Amino acid sequence: MRTFGGFRSGDEFFYGELRGDEVHRLAQAYWIQVQPTGEVLPLASLQIDLPVAPSKLIAVGLNYSDHIAEMKRTEVGTPLIWFKAPSSLLPHNGAIEIAFPEHRTDFEVELAVVIGAATKNVSVEDALDQVFGYTIGLDITDRDLQKQEKQFGRCKSFDTYTPIGPFVYADVDVSDVSVELRQNGQLRQTTRTSRMIYSIAQIVSFASQSLTLLPGDVILSGTPAGVGPNWKKQSIIGRPWGTALRSRLTRCLARRDQTVRRRVEKLSLHPASRDITNQKVGCAEGEGARKK
Repeated sequence: MRTFGGFRSGDEFFYGELRGDEVHRLAQAYWIQVQPTGEVLPLASLQIDLPVAPSKLIAVGLNYSDHIAEMKRTEVGTPLIWFKAPSSLLPHNGAIEIAFPEHRTDFEVELAVVIGAATKNVSVEDALDQVFGYTIGLDITDRDLQKQEKQFGRCKSFDTYTPIGPFVYADVDVSDVSVELRQNGQLRQTTRTSRMIYSIAQIVSFASQSLTLLPGDVILSGTPAGVGPNWKKQSIIGRPWGTALRSRLTRCLARRDQTVRRRVEKLSLHPASRDITNQKVGCAEGEGARKK
């Protein structure tokens, strides 16, 4: 497994590969080419920033049966995709700013896919060859606007409504990993990616039939049951802010050594990423004060 991310030192942003507690600086975005500059910096001296900069941020809906049931929907027969604004991306430990505090605003935890090569009309069998790596993200959704407008673009694209990272993991098998979200320490969502209706390969292939996926593009692969508001609506008059959302991605690897297959114990990814998104919920000063 290799670990990549975006980092900031003072006012300077750069991409790097994380090896242990050191960041090896890269000459350009890792999804274009992994080209170290030779500079090595301690992770503790850096700020973790956005690990991705996609031209397109694609979301997939209704990809877990339990979520379809809780939303009282039916399967549509193909992956349901739409777009979120890349400007909605939020780095690790960022604050989610709720645009309309009077609206129900839900969290949704999802495995995220980072594309590594220009992809068009790829087959399911070859689709994973086009993937650079994976991370975890949240799809924050204004349910009131979603019901009113009957489309998903605006209600999911406010600034800070897509927390992601902190890191992207390459050379990993995510066909059966655990994804979970805790709200103030309480488990709210949990699933395994093997329960997806459409696999990552099927999603990438399907999306590429309609549009060209570019290196660095991100696909959110769908959320399981348990989606819920970032706070209880009745508490808005009191103290609604300060809710902590923590999402987690774990893996179980099978390591093959010629004819010997050895199972490695289940573990969290890099210690710095155990709380993959550790977000606090806040109120945007501009839009939070506005009424519909």
